[in-house]
Amino acid sequence: MRFTITKYSSLMIALLIFSCKKVININLNNAAPKIVIQGNITNSSGPYLVQITQTVNFSAANVFPPLSGAVVKISDNTVGLTDSLIEVSPGIYSTHTLRGVSGHTYQLNILALGKTYTALSTMPQPVLLDSINFIYSNLFGVSNIDAVVNFQDPPNISNYYTFTEFVNNRQLANTYVFSDRLSDGKYISQEIVADSAYVKRGDTVLIQMNCVDKNVWGYYSTLGLSVTGNNPQSLSPANPVSNISNNALGYFNACTSNIKIRIAE
Repeated sequence: MRFTITKYSSLMIALLIFSCKKVININLNNAAPKIVIQGNITNSSGPYLVQITQTVNFSAANVFPPLSGAVVKISDNTVGLTDSLIEVSPGIYSTHTLRGVSGHTYQLNILALGKTYTALSTMPQPVLLDSINFIYSNLFGVSNIDAVVNFQDPPNISNYYTFTEFVNNRQLANTYVFSDRLSDGKYISQEIVADSAYVKRGDTVLIQMNCVDKNVWGYYSTLGLSVTGNNPQSLSPANPVSNISNNALGYFNACTSNIKIRIAE
């Protein structure tokens, strides 16, 4: 009798488990297209560009259509000037009077497809990238070369940085992010980790260091966690945190920028 009860109980549990299962069909092709905005203003002379595209369905070709006909304006809120951008090619809008100045706050305004999108970004004070050098390692017989950036972080100021690496004029996919939360006011020597397939001896390596505001840093930080290959237009389960309103993807970035170039010997 004891064996019979155990067997019966097991059968009932199994039936309950299978009866509670439900097949969920996810139609990835029904996702509504979303607008993708990428805009940069730097302390270098303009013009500055804003790119506007749209996402596509999951199974569609990996080509993101440009969005033409938008009304795009950027205002320097610090001095009260507004620049109306001109569409110079499909989905690419260019300034013609605006200048990037450290400490100024810029506002992006876009009217597209009947919706308004806005964003604010304040350009930080510049921090000089002193130099770059390399770390050479060998793991399991595979040689690896990683660039190291060297710079003095200003004290008593929250600073946020992004680093983009180019090898022989080819931009690597990942953007490296860094904040001075644990190293305020220190001299920084930070390794920029890349895949071993990228940097070889004799390669020309260029590092671009951008000083960005906290919201832009947050975008790039979550981008590395949620989107493969730093592609904000892919339909991932969790999109990076944008600083643009109305559920747009992408970012608006007012930053200071400087570069260093060195050959990996």
